Amino acid sequence: MVNKEPDLEQVPEVSATSRRSMEIAISIGLLALGIIVVGDSWRIGASWAEDGPQAGYFPFYIGLIICITSLINLIKAFKASADESFVSKKALGLVLTVLLPTIVYVGLIQWLGIYLASTLFIAAFMWRLGGYGLAMIVPISIGVSLLFFVMFEMWFTVPLPKGPIEAMLGLA
Repeated sequence: MVNKEPDLEQVPEVSATSRRSMEIAISIGLLALGIIVVGDSWRIGASWAEDGPQAGYFPFYIGLIICITSLINLIKAFKASADESFVSKKALGLVLTVLLPTIVYVGLIQWLGIYLASTLFIAAFMWRLGGYGLAMIVPISIGVSLLFFVMFEMWFTVPLPKGPIEAMLGLA
């Protein structure tokens, strides 16, 4: 008896969401943005004054253009076929393996400072996605952060967010 497993390249990918639903969501988001711009521009003055345009004159019309084009795209999206895939679950998973840790990294910068957060971020990616061992991870992740510290803090004299480690070392 032969075990017949399906060829993974032959298996159709399952859609995570349709192109239609993404176009509707983006159109609604841009419409909301346009409404905010129009409303705030109107609040600060969106007409022509004696000495020229008021502060909200040009942003008002930009917001109005965003609203009109978003409505056109929204109407087109509702008329489109719901069968076309926007992204497969597999592809979305690959994007999320980078996006979610990056969001955590940005949050960690607030508490740990950019250098410690960067060291942890590089180490996590090398371990999880690269499959490297500690002998490679430790010197590279620490070395890159030290190089950036020297480059930004000493050479360019551009202070970046610091955390508790830098404060303990008197570098903050």
